[in-house]
Amino acid sequence: MSTTAERYEARVDLALEGMTCAACATRIERRLNKLEGVDASVNLATEQAAVRYNAARVAVDDLLGAVEAAGYHARLAEDVTAADDDRSKPLRSRLLVSAALTIPLAALAMIPPLRFEGWEWLAFALATPVVLWAGYGFHRAALLNARHLSATMDTLISIGTLAAAL
Repeated sequence: MSTTAERYEARVDLALEGMTCAACATRIERRLNKLEGVDASVNLATEQAAVRYNAARVAVDDLLGAVEAAGYHARLAEDVTAADDDRSKPLRSRLLVSAALTIPLAALAMIPPLRFEGWEWLAFALATPVVLWAGYGFHRAALLNARHLSATMDTLISIGTLAAAL
């Protein structure tokens, strides 16, 4: 009988992309652990997977392929640079644009004296970029998960915002 140290002689950290909830982390962890000779632990908060594996049975490309097959992206954590890791800029711009469009939209909806003939069309024009462009990450994740016949919190958010917009 082999010991744990013999079974898992190699260790690698993977930087993961596309996870948005605990179900995503669980899906990746299960996919990696299905590979023979692999013991993986996925951390949603750090977006990384700590993988111990038997290098004689599994290659790093197999690990990356398993994550891709689950519908997410992965690369070696050591290959991630600080410039790659700064994903807050696009999110910040989406937030600011959404806030700028939502303030007049909320004012139109909540303050009756601001309404005019056809104000609904203006409300539609203000809400559409917020729902579609700012919510793109949720809609994309929901479609990717639907392709794998699963539903996550992204699916709930996507369906809810699209239903409210219609």
